[in-house]
Amino acid sequence: MPVALPAEDVPDPGNQEARPRLLLIAPPGSYRTAAYLETARDLGVDVLVASEGKYSLVGEIAAGLHVDLHSPSALQVLLQANQTRPFSGVVATDDASVELASRIAQALDLPHNPPHAAKLSRRKDLSRQALQLAGVPVPAFRVVDLAAPLTAQLQDIEFPCVIKPLAMSASRGVIRADDPAAAEAACNRVQALLREAAGKDEFADSHLLVEQFVPGPEVALEGLLQRGRLRVLAVFDKPDPLDGPYFEETYYITPSRHTRAVQQRLIDCVQAACTAHGLREGPVHAEARLPPDGCIIMEVAARTIGGECARLLDFGTGHSLEALVISHAIARPLQFAPQPGGAGVLMLPITCAGILRRIEGITAARAVPWIEDILISRRDGYELVPLPEGNSYLGFMFARAPNAAQVESALRAAHASLKVVTAPLLRIEDRR
Repeated sequence: MPVALPAEDVPDPGNQEARPRLLLIAPPGSYRTAAYLETARDLGVDVLVASEGKYSLVGEIAAGLHVDLHSPSALQVLLQANQTRPFSGVVATDDASVELASRIAQALDLPHNPPHAAKLSRRKDLSRQALQLAGVPVPAFRVVDLAAPLTAQLQDIEFPCVIKPLAMSASRGVIRADDPAAAEAACNRVQALLREAAGKDEFADSHLLVEQFVPGPEVALEGLLQRGRLRVLAVFDKPDPLDGPYFEETYYITPSRHTRAVQQRLIDCVQAACTAHGLREGPVHAEARLPPDGCIIMEVAARTIGGECARLLDFGTGHSLEALVISHAIARPLQFAPQPGGAGVLMLPITCAGILRRIEGITAARAVPWIEDILISRRDGYELVPLPEGNSYLGFMFARAPNAAQVESALRAAHASLKVVTAPLLRIEDRR
């Protein structure tokens, strides 16, 4: 039976044929949707939002195309929407929908990654296997089956090691272990997390990645692929040591203060990883460790950087990340116009569990020189859950300054001004 297509919010209905039309695939709870919609309006691009958010407060989502993004029928439903008025490009707001977006774009002969490549970039085990086969440096690793006895599977592991889920992001469920007992305890802890957050991938919900811990500073690279060639949008330093036992990311600072040779080694390594995956078009978010005279790929994903951190791309390119992604998707690439100086973000960490009562010192933090903005995303009464079970931040703090060192100093000073006040979480246990 044909699916009735929704009406769209088209700013200029008399000139629809002259305006490109974008299909924006937004999983439930995606916090990037509003930014993409606002940017599309500024670029003169009409948008159809495909989402499960039938009752969303965002008008374009509520009036968009409502479909189960995990259903086998989702592809045909979305292709049918193209028959009414063709799409000029397809964009996924989050990594959970990149594979579906690639299938749609492939069917419509629009810029896309092969669907298999998109899947590789989402699953850590598949990615590690592909990169290792291609000779791209990755940590030594093995996949652990949680349904089988752990002790035998963890034999001969080199310590320290890192245990992580196959398909979670933002360091959720990532734990360092320094001995066999700690490794087995970490596996059990992550298994409990997987049961609670069970998704649509049975293999990812029942297996873990155990890999060798790689010492050295960590960096991130944001890029855009065009016909397989990587354009670097920004390289971010992570000045806090990420040595565990958990791996909550805090500071992202750009431009990188590593030498040109080190940065070029990173770029070459990320390009090799993209080639090994078969990625050819669209955004790339990569993370790597930099041991002495080396570069080890930790992740190469066919998506953009997460959260509000995307605002930093204005600094490196002169355009918002959403503008770069949309313009690439509709084959109207933008010219870069980098800005001088440095920029950075602090993802405000959740360091203790409890109920948030208030955050003190925000006014003092805003007064620190070079601080540009502070966004608090968690309100009074919110339950705070630290890593490795947690999956959110208190908020984001931004700074711009004449150089990267001043940016880092400003963010650290502003962070020191904050005091997070919490109350214990009391749970009622029914013992009847």
